[in-house]
Amino acid sequence: MKTIGMIGGMSWEATVSYYQALNRGVKEALGGSHSAKIWLYSVDFDEIQTLQHQGKWQQAAKILAGAAVGIEAAGADFLLICANTMHKVADEVQAAISIPILHVADLTAEKLLADGITKVGLLGTEFTMEESFYKDRIRENYAIDVVVPDKSDRTTVHNIIYSELILGQIKDDSRQRYLEVIDQLHDQGAQAVVLGCTEIALLVQQHHTKVPLYDTTEIHAAQAVKLALADCVN
Repeated sequence: MKTIGMIGGMSWEATVSYYQALNRGVKEALGGSHSAKIWLYSVDFDEIQTLQHQGKWQQAAKILAGAAVGIEAAGADFLLICANTMHKVADEVQAAISIPILHVADLTAEKLLADGITKVGLLGTEFTMEESFYKDRIRENYAIDVVVPDKSDRTTVHNIIYSELILGQIKDDSRQRYLEVIDQLHDQGAQAVVLGCTEIALLVQQHHTKVPLYDTTEIHAAQAVKLALADCVN
């Protein structure tokens, strides 16, 4: 079994979901008392989110790159950045290490293509919804049309993430607001909606809506398990 490297803590609430998904995936595949081999570096998210909102992405990249170097030195075979937004600095982190990073946008896009999705809505932080590093990667590399909410709704989605979800606060009125945004994206022609922030799945799950949802945490973790077990024989 290969060892999975994780940069987590962004937020730790969501990292819990990653850790559970990885270990459950390995147990389901191998049975018994098997669990995933993991090296986890958990950052202080207050430091990271402050740099995000100050636009100091290079400083944030240095923190993640340093974590990645330590994870590789510890013996990880590949790396997960356990946050959609921080894939903005994935290239800088990859440049610091020799083990591969499993890019969440690529894996999500591959899943969308496999399911025949050609137009998808994207929810996430304002950074993820508004900047090019995520949605343009999907558009240009996979020919999938990506639509995002309007400016007011983007702000609402973003604020709920940072003022509630990263703090573990799950509110019914916020869920209802998200569901309204999801319906609006569907009305714009989106065949499905990508939950492009690890915390969103803490608030909204598939049973809350008829619009197909793609949970990036589940997709990311499932592919990590597949890679970790590629050479295993049960």
